[in-house]
Amino acid sequence: MLISAEELAARLGDPALRIADVRWYVGEPERGRREYDEGHVPGAIFVDLDRDLAAPTGPGRHPLPDPAAFAARMAELGIGREDLVVAYDDSLGTIAARLWWMLDNLGHEHVALLDGGLKAWRAAGLPLSTDRVTFPAGEPLAPAPAWSRVIDRPALIERLDEVALLDARAPERYRGETEPVDPRPGHIPSAINAPARVSLDSDGRFLLPTALAERLGAVAPAQRPVVVSCGSGVTACHTAFAFRLAGLPDPVLYPGSYSDWSRTDLPVATGPEPGEPVKPHAGS
Repeated sequence: MLISAEELAARLGDPALRIADVRWYVGEPERGRREYDEGHVPGAIFVDLDRDLAAPTGPGRHPLPDPAAFAARMAELGIGREDLVVAYDDSLGTIAARLWWMLDNLGHEHVALLDGGLKAWRAAGLPLSTDRVTFPAGEPLAPAPAWSRVIDRPALIERLDEVALLDARAPERYRGETEPVDPRPGHIPSAINAPARVSLDSDGRFLLPTALAERLGAVAPAQRPVVVSCGSGVTACHTAFAFRLAGLPDPVLYPGSYSDWSRTDLPVATGPEPGEPVKPHAGS
């Protein structure tokens, strides 16, 4: 699930390797492509969160696309079902994990994250390239009729009192002290703040599985199914990756996340405490 910068560098030139640069920044939709053009891991293609990993419309800011459309787009980019895919970003893996989750959900068995992301690559003194990379079309993944391990807002409301809902956003956004993109500050009532940093060491690399399991176990109440959320269903995939790496049961993803919830008249909570879950049939 993880590959170090040095291990990846040793595999450059492998014809079955597909490196995906998935850089993206809130409020700056073109910055990722611009930074890719300025320098990326040699051989990497650019995968656009907004255009390749999200549907144009749907619940929240980054709704999941139709699985068949996603599988076809990956094949267009040269990502086939047998390729080794290594995804990275410059944001602690929080964007790259979305690609991991989507490929994994459709049964791709060879997907990894670059541990530490582009920061780790640079720290190892490894070169960057400015070449735009293309590959021949790959053999498409077999698309599923629908995504698995997901939950929508109505179903979540019905289960809020029985699941552990984790919110992967930064603490200040969870508390409602700032909200740069969504209409109302705060968090979904009953959600527990579990920022992406919980899973990482001081260098931005993932903790070892045993330490990770202990850290995540301290955040999520025992014996409850876990639902992961964030702002728009992207960073939550990083939490799902961490659960898998730790050997814990896969959580369920709320793809719309807070961007979906905050666009309704449902209540939101502010401050450091989770708050009480919304009663079923409340709001719209």
